[in-house]
Amino acid sequence: MVTHEHEITAPVDLCLSGGRLNLAAVGWSRQPLHRANLRGWGRNKRWEYWCVTSPTHLVALTVSDLDFLAVNTVHFLEFGGAEPRELECGALVPPARGVALPDTIAGAAPGTGVVVGPERPTRGQVRVEIAHEVGGTRLRARALTHDRVPLTVDLLVRMPEQHETLSVVVPWDDRHFQYTSKHTARPAEGRVRLGDEEFRFGEDAWGTLDHGRGRWPRTVSWNWGAASGRTDGSVVGLQFGGAWTVGTGATENALCVDGRLHKIGEELAWDYDPTDLLAPWRLCTTQSDQVDLLFTPFHDRRSHTGAGLLANRTDQCFGHWSGTVRTDDGRPVAVDRLLGWAEAVRMRW
Repeated sequence: MVTHEHEITAPVDLCLSGGRLNLAAVGWSRQPLHRANLRGWGRNKRWEYWCVTSPTHLVALTVSDLDFLAVNTVHFLEFGGAEPRELECGALVPPARGVALPDTIAGAAPGTGVVVGPERPTRGQVRVEIAHEVGGTRLRARALTHDRVPLTVDLLVRMPEQHETLSVVVPWDDRHFQYTSKHTARPAEGRVRLGDEEFRFGEDAWGTLDHGRGRWPRTVSWNWGAASGRTDGSVVGLQFGGAWTVGTGATENALCVDGRLHKIGEELAWDYDPTDLLAPWRLCTTQSDQVDLLFTPFHDRRSHTGAGLLANRTDQCFGHWSGTVRTDDGRPVAVDRLLGWAEAVRMRW
């Protein structure tokens, strides 16, 4: 089940000096090795998306620079009770003022990171801090909900020694390409406060990162699925993508089993009903039996907007993954209600 895709093992620049894609950067790696030295303006997209899950709650932080606009958000979902409780605080900042995202996450030094937003945000503002520490990444955020209730986040997502992650370059052509570094199954701990309530993240909490840098076409659609947790005696991370990679010769599909990455070098078949996204989804490999999973959603985080240069239709469904995946050597791993998400996105930007 070894992938046909080229594995990169040494640091490399994403772009040539003129700004076009460096063909030597096309491939995937087990650790972040690319420097996203993007040039120009207008089609460049940079973002950090972190989601930390527990058996009853999740919190997600987004910091993004779309060249003409920054979109920064804090999202909180409580799903352990009879009815989900969801809160989202976001800030739109034209033209991406105050957002400076680094070219690389490789070897990030302790004390470095990203900070956006005022120290004491008011409504329509958010404060997000992503700071590298010895042994992991510190996530902090502050915001006011629509009801003027303060929401604060303080979480540490650890990076165990020798833990492998997926980084890959997806090339549409030499002018349009994306570098993505996806991290799954990173243990997390900390707390979230909502007014007088406190929510602890610990024993079964996991962090997932989507680090993206690229030069995108005007309109694109994609699917993304991810999950992390303990199942079948192992710590397992699922990382799947679809639609946007078709025809590029690259995929963003991989498993992380007990810290070891297993690259899946084939497209997946995404079977779901776009008119009923809370119905079960089926996800399978098309040329092998490496992935055979059912995703059962319980909540749809919707973002449907259209304003000027930006139009977005996102449905990020949270739920549980069940079925079977296989490692590179063919060993089956039973996936039993692994918490995560699957999303369907159409973007004009």
